[in-house]
Amino acid sequence: MNEDLSLLLIMVEAGGIMAPLAFVVFHLLRSFLFIPVSVVVVAGGVLFGTLWGTIYSVIGLMGVSVFFYVFIDRMPKTQERIIKIKNRWFGEYRNLTVGQIAILRLIPFVHYHLLSFCLKQRKPKFKEYMRASLVTNIPIALFFTIFGEYISTFTPSVIGMILIGLTCLVYLLREKQNVIKWRDFFKRKTEKAAG
Repeated sequence: MNEDLSLLLIMVEAGGIMAPLAFVVFHLLRSFLFIPVSVVVVAGGVLFGTLWGTIYSVIGLMGVSVFFYVFIDRMPKTQERIIKIKNRWFGEYRNLTVGQIAILRLIPFVHYHLLSFCLKQRKPKFKEYMRASLVTNIPIALFFTIFGEYISTFTPSVIGMILIGLTCLVYLLREKQNVIKWRDFFKRKTEKAAG
């Protein structure tokens, strides 16, 4: 992974005017190289600064989102694996809200394509999916680009507090549901009829 990141840095530094294009293309290749999104976005902040790093990362992440939307239905085995992981992590009948997905994308160990799949389930039409992708990609691009500038000053306890805070936000932004078991539903109904 360090070799891939070094290659990115060399390509961008040598690229001049083509450096932003190389960076955006690297976002698309990142999935195949098994490099976490956060690492590439942090590198964008280091290479281009906060403003341009964020813009180039959003463009790259939107390209990844389009790629995912177009090809996930053509890869049934991959889709089955993602469904199993989604059911294990979030539950079979639970759909994450767009806000939850945006927060979960900020947590580095939550898989980007798993969240894209959850977003596609929530917003199945292409235009809706792309709008929601933009809404969920801007925070990750902005946060990790800025985060890259200050990461060296963070202590492990500060990083732990950030992760705990993000976990609390995911819980607070959840979709609230009431689940009534089948027998409890009919038990209450028969009690009302008897009383």
